[in-house]
Amino acid sequence: MAKETMKLHLMMPDEAVINKIYLIRGQKVMLDRDLAEMYGVETRRLNEQVKRNKDRFPKDFMFQLSSKEFENLISQFATSSWGGIRKLPFAFTEQGVAMLSGVLNSAIAIQVNIQIIRIFTKMREMLLTNKDILLTLEKLENDVTTNKQDIATIFEALKQLLTPPAEKRIRIGFKPGDD
Repeated sequence: MAKETMKLHLMMPDEAVINKIYLIRGQKVMLDRDLAEMYGVETRRLNEQVKRNKDRFPKDFMFQLSSKEFENLISQFATSSWGGIRKLPFAFTEQGVAMLSGVLNSAIAIQVNIQIIRIFTKMREMLLTNKDILLTLEKLENDVTTNKQDIATIFEALKQLLTPPAEKRIRIGFKPGDD
């Protein structure tokens, strides 16, 4: 049975893991209940292990959500499956997730952690790649904005060249006073 559970966790698609990564306090984090589900343990058991190894989880590795943060998180979902939670969840940063493999010493925890760390790494690489693209686009936007006035001036000059001048009336014949 343990091997079947391990296979189930190993076969979890990356998208399912990515959907459990949230942006809270400007950091990408995973919640204790989601991690516990992935590891195949109860949330309270995961949190007990963390409390027993408190020194391994400084504030930049793990923090507890405030009531407002938790309410905002729940409001992002149309239907809530959070149930009757008595305690506010803990959020683990990438480093906190990596540290969990040391306190949850099971084959499943190790394999799930490897998958999660790989996903965090891919996300960071994608952000760096997209950052380069965004910087290039921003430079192009600045160039276009800078050149906008010059382009408007060129178009105005072209319009003047393409618009025939208004015809001047040429008087034909004799004008009094012309001798």
